[in-house]
Amino acid sequence: MLMDSAEYLAVLAQVKTEVGDTRREVIWAANARLVIGYWRVGSIINAHKVWGSKFTQNLSRDIRLAFPGVTGYSPRNLLYMAQLAAAYPDVDFAQRPAAQLPWRHNMALLDKVPDPAERDWYAAAALEHGWSRDIMLLQIKSKLYQRQVTATKTTNFETRLPPPTSDMAVQMLKDPYIFDFVETVGVLKERELENEMVAHVGRLLLELGAGFAFVGQQYHIEVEGHDFYADLLFYHLKLRCFMVVELKATDFKPEYAGQISFYVTAVDEMLRHETDGPTIGLLLCQGKTGLVADYALRGVEKPIGVSEYRLVRDLPADLAELLPSAADIASRISRG
Repeated sequence: MLMDSAEYLAVLAQVKTEVGDTRREVIWAANARLVIGYWRVGSIINAHKVWGSKFTQNLSRDIRLAFPGVTGYSPRNLLYMAQLAAAYPDVDFAQRPAAQLPWRHNMALLDKVPDPAERDWYAAAALEHGWSRDIMLLQIKSKLYQRQVTATKTTNFETRLPPPTSDMAVQMLKDPYIFDFVETVGVLKERELENEMVAHVGRLLLELGAGFAFVGQQYHIEVEGHDFYADLLFYHLKLRCFMVVELKATDFKPEYAGQISFYVTAVDEMLRHETDGPTIGLLLCQGKTGLVADYALRGVEKPIGVSEYRLVRDLPADLAELLPSAADIASRISRG
């Protein structure tokens, strides 16, 4: 039986995906074995620090004499190994996310993130989302941990969503969001900001976080012959629900909660499938007064969160080139 060209290309694409996944798994497994070995060497070094400042230099020299073809045991790298072992003194290091990351990821974490809990969080996130070292450094620079984990978030999710969905939804939010890819010339109007975000949808999805799939801009909603348009509509693949995002080029105002509640209700009625979770609304404002937003959300029946956004332009060009495209992110989401 002959295979037509379209069928062959589909089979080829499937095989290429499997080969690529297998190669990545082998590389990550080898990296993990190397990092665990480095941790063990670091533990030995830490147990003999009393031997003085020349210890690592002598150790590096003698390792290279014993294993002429082996690299990675310079005095500087040996000090990093000692730092790694000191940062993770527990015997179950092999089970920690850091043990599964490439060595250069761990070096960056040791350099940039002194807090153990924060370092563990970045290591787990890098492992879960497949961040390159440069993307991980970008997330550290943007203070993602503080914006997503320790920030005080304004939502009514706890009373409007069932557990554990409410907890997952809160963890998904950031405050503030950093839209450093937006081209700013003076003060942007809401539609201009929206257009910039859609023009850079890959970067937008990266900042929103894993699980977001873009559905549409100015999504048309018709109710009794009247036309309405939601700024941005997404579907969240982990929460299994639609998400309406409204952009406001001003500080939060209580009436904004009523507007997005209307859109959330309409999406629930017109788009939500019986297997979907409740639609969630996210208001992104230039600023918010916590108590005003909190009071406004208490009187709203739909699940809504309010966050600020920042338009900052401090991303180095070399890092910008390393960011994934929309297709890359969509591919990762579909595999997850």
